[in-house]
Amino acid sequence: MTLSRSADDLGRRLMERLDEAAVYSLPGQGVTRLFAGEEHRRLLPLLSSWMRLAGLEPELDAVGNLVGRCPRALAGEPALILGSHQDSVIEGGKYDGMLGVAMPLLALEALREQGREPSCAVQVVAFGDEEGVRFPSTLVGSRALAGTLDPKVLEGEDKGGKTLREALAYLGADTSRLAEVRRDPERVLGYVEVHIEQGPVLENEGLALGVVTALTGIERHRVKVSGKAGHAGTTPMEGRRDALVGASAMVLEADSLLRRLDSLVGVIGQLTVRPGAVNVIPSEVEFTLELRSPDPERRLAGRRELLAGLSGIAKERRLEMTTCMDYEAEGVACAEWLIQALEQACKEEGQPSRRLFSGAGHDGLAMHALTDIGMLFLRCRDGLSHHPDEAITAEDAEAGTRVIMQLLISMTTACRKEIGEG
Repeated sequence: MTLSRSADDLGRRLMERLDEAAVYSLPGQGVTRLFAGEEHRRLLPLLSSWMRLAGLEPELDAVGNLVGRCPRALAGEPALILGSHQDSVIEGGKYDGMLGVAMPLLALEALREQGREPSCAVQVVAFGDEEGVRFPSTLVGSRALAGTLDPKVLEGEDKGGKTLREALAYLGADTSRLAEVRRDPERVLGYVEVHIEQGPVLENEGLALGVVTALTGIERHRVKVSGKAGHAGTTPMEGRRDALVGASAMVLEADSLLRRLDSLVGVIGQLTVRPGAVNVIPSEVEFTLELRSPDPERRLAGRRELLAGLSGIAKERRLEMTTCMDYEAEGVACAEWLIQALEQACKEEGQPSRRLFSGAGHDGLAMHALTDIGMLFLRCRDGLSHHPDEAITAEDAEAGTRVIMQLLISMTTACRKEIGEG
């Protein structure tokens, strides 16, 4: 049964909240909110106020997650966890991540206004880190909840030499309590995340909402290309060992290979050139290489072909090349029972939906080690994300909020059915 309409427009309220959160950003285009930075620290009181309006008690955990628990969750009942991340990429949009924090909180608040309660215990988590922009690690918050976080990541440094441990202390997090963050799987019903699609499928099909079936696998490499520095005016062009020229050829080779390989995408997103002087031949270039595919075998085969091609360029140009994989996460499937629960909630609200695969990584990649995961996608304009022009509509925001409200009041039935069938 469709939930009754409240006096205020939920879509408008959600958009206003997302605008308010977007203010907590470094200067410049779009939203830049780095993990455990000043903007993250300043955002926490606002998120805490939203949690209290939703009937949750907020708490900052040891890795910078802000966790809101309802009274039943505080009493120890098995809980459904909802949430997403509060950090952003550089000059990103206002909806990637934050939508999945604000929407479930507004859904809970709206249920309270109607005198209704979720049919199960609930926790909402604003994960501290998902993008992996500031520190070498990523999915720090969700890995900690799942119990798979290596404590060594706390010693990782940002570009300024500050360790993650130091940054978390500035945020107000007590890293000595890291072990307490891990959740007991017996006390978790599942994990559900709302996110913008970050692709064009829903918009092309005229749908506001989609239900995710699986999340992509991701791996990241650091490639170092070493040549020889020299005077830019006196060293003949013939025989130069220019690391930047070699790296540039590698970038073009990687792009060419990725364009012809099926079910594999990738990007070289960062390059660092040394010594970086206007009149010196570059002696070293370090760049990142990220590969994504839902098929681990295709990703492995693609990796081998790519690295072999880059190695050939290095040899041809008399350069040295070293590679190091610093991140890998296998793709994971969403639980069928949560897929069906989200589809049923869409149906109850009169919202057509379709199943689709996520080509992006999310906190669900880590949470899958803890519990079953489910994900609801919201249409975004032109499929655009990680960009200041990222956009959704108030109408779609309203539709998504009402679907999450519907999910929350029906979750016990769905969980019992799954347990019974298991």
